[in-house]
Amino acid sequence: MTSFKVKNMVCDRCKSVLKSELEKNGLRIAHIELGEVTFEESSNIEINKVREILDRNGFELVIGQKEQLITQIKKHLIVGLQDQSLNQNLSKYIVDKMNKDYSVLSKLFSAHEGITIEKYFIGLKIERVKELIQMGDRTFSEIAYQFGYNSSSHLARQFKSATGMSMGTYQKAREWNRKPLDQIV
Repeated sequence: MTSFKVKNMVCDRCKSVLKSELEKNGLRIAHIELGEVTFEESSNIEINKVREILDRNGFELVIGQKEQLITQIKKHLIVGLQDQSLNQNLSKYIVDKMNKDYSVLSKLFSAHEGITIEKYFIGLKIERVKELIQMGDRTFSEIAYQFGYNSSSHLARQFKSATGMSMGTYQKAREWNRKPLDQIV
């Protein structure tokens, strides 16, 4: 089987779109997960065709080892945030998932993305917080608790620092400007 790492594949809808597009072009998928597509052995794979399909749909083929590591870090953070399994220390979570020294991963991520892993993760959380505020079925305290904050005021400070407005102002504005998770950096 042949596998490719894919940048910007951050949700189930991304997986569905990409699977559909690849299969429409005669490529048989054995497995697809966030950030990675595995083709069946019998699938005749032309790298340029795969790259064209990815580009056309807003994805990128990850070639180098550094890009693969960064894509894996982002994938683990997104998955951890979505399934709420990331309520532990961020560096420990990354080390457990990647089996690599955190300082090496952190330096690589910062050099390549121009932002620390921690700030990237805060950006992910803020976008999810915006989504939950829009849904309107949780209080700010419940949202803060869901993301492992000790208090809603801590989340409120981070939210204001990241967006320039309070959570209450964001909620009342109803002109919600959310970023897709693949555009956090």
